[in-house]
Amino acid sequence: MILNNLDIIGQGKKQCIRLADNSIREITDEVQQSVNDLALNFENAIAFPGLINSHDHLDFNCFPRLGNHRYGNYVDWGIDIHSQNKEQIKKVLKIPQELRIKWGIYKNLLNGITTVVNHGAKLDVENDLISVFQECHSIHSVRLDKYWKIRLNLPRKDRLPFVSHVGEGTDTASNSEINELLRWNISRRELIGVHGVSMDKKQAAKFSALVWSPDSNFFLLNKTASVDELKKHCTILFGTDSALTGSWNLFEQLRIARATGMASDEEIYNMLTTSPAKIWNLKDRGSIEQGMRADLVVAKQQDKLMPLDSFFNLNPEDILLVVTEGDIKLFDESLIQQLKDQHYSTNSFSSILINKARKFVKGNLPEMMKMMESYNPEILFPVQVS
Repeated sequence: MILNNLDIIGQGKKQCIRLADNSIREITDEVQQSVNDLALNFENAIAFPGLINSHDHLDFNCFPRLGNHRYGNYVDWGIDIHSQNKEQIKKVLKIPQELRIKWGIYKNLLNGITTVVNHGAKLDVENDLISVFQECHSIHSVRLDKYWKIRLNLPRKDRLPFVSHVGEGTDTASNSEINELLRWNISRRELIGVHGVSMDKKQAAKFSALVWSPDSNFFLLNKTASVDELKKHCTILFGTDSALTGSWNLFEQLRIARATGMASDEEIYNMLTTSPAKIWNLKDRGSIEQGMRADLVVAKQQDKLMPLDSFFNLNPEDILLVVTEGDIKLFDESLIQQLKDQHYSTNSFSSILINKARKFVKGNLPEMMKMMESYNPEILFPVQVS
């Protein structure tokens, strides 16, 4: 496959990308095309590596945002919604977990995310859309995971990191939880924290990374982690969290992160690309370079904006193409004629609308949505069946 005339973020000029055997084979000013190559030509388009979402709960993305006021910590929030929103929760949980997970995967795909780190019990996931990363040990949190101390310190042959919600609150108890986790890390496991709203720089230095979810934090707590200070002591990654507390639209979340002024555009971009590739040991992902895995996204370039500025102004409807491991998983209606002219079969794709923009996605997403609605007729999707 050849992708022509792309403004690759960070490269400074229009270039062409050749993909073959699941990898990026060539990046050059002009690619020599053979008769068997599928070639797609773009005008005013940017390209970036498939994004890496470092925190989601895939089976919780069918929920609406739930919260009735601002909270001191995540425990208070959980108690409140299970009391005040009991019926809403019950209706969503009627949808089989398998379907909820599939929708969580589609949510990520529609946002240009090609690798997602699922937090929680390991899921039995079979999908050919994106990579679901579970090569880590999950602790929910110090207060809600009954056996976390034992699991953290059991003898293990693997050296996988432990990932835990930490400091998800504005009160002193939330900060104390972080100290308790550190104190009981007797086996000196690698720790990756999530949220860290009450984390201080001394604590941050004992984590290899912190996953930042500002949209979720502001919704629950009206405050987010002080990443302007914490980034000096550990690597900062970006996570969307689930639809329970965060917008389904990744790019809305990125604009919230940008508005805090606590990280530069380049730093935020790296939180979704090179930084998680390094922390999660995904050596073949996170950048568009020769030899890397062919996970990449093409999107509309906003008028008169440089590629990185354009990236922060995107929405899911602006994505033109998502490729994972060299295989097309999503394409925009504007590409349909080019694909048909080259006899590319679109039989395995289904059509949806995102804010009136028609997209074609691998699999039968409309049928899946219909099945979910049969269990919960009140479910609201951010996409429409076309």
